[in-house]
Amino acid sequence: MFDQILELVKEHLGNNPEISAGIPAGQEDAVHNEIANHVTNSLTTQPAESGGILGGLLSKLESGIASGSPVTSAIEGGLVSSLASKFGLPPSVTGAIAGALPGLLQKYANKTRGSAV
Repeated sequence: MFDQILELVKEHLGNNPEISAGIPAGQEDAVHNEIANHVTNSLTTQPAESGGILGGLLSKLESGIASGSPVTSAIEGGLVSSLASKFGLPPSVTGAIAGALPGLLQKYANKTRGSAV
């Protein structure tokens, strides 16, 4: 799960000029790892619904990504403060990263759903 999320983080955020320009040179890998760790930990600690752990995670992601669900909000809130404190990223960059998370989570849900079929 972590490797898939890390790959999507690098792809999704690396293609966003506002985010990539705001990450200090040499810290890209550390920032990407922090984001992937935070997303992975947040997803694996959410209680799963019927359909097993993966089914429950996908169900939660798909139903709540755009609606500001508790899952998405928990990931965004903790991640923004972590990135600001560990890497000194300004609010404009952490806000852009938080804004990109729903799309990243949707890509992960779609990719995982496709491989689970």
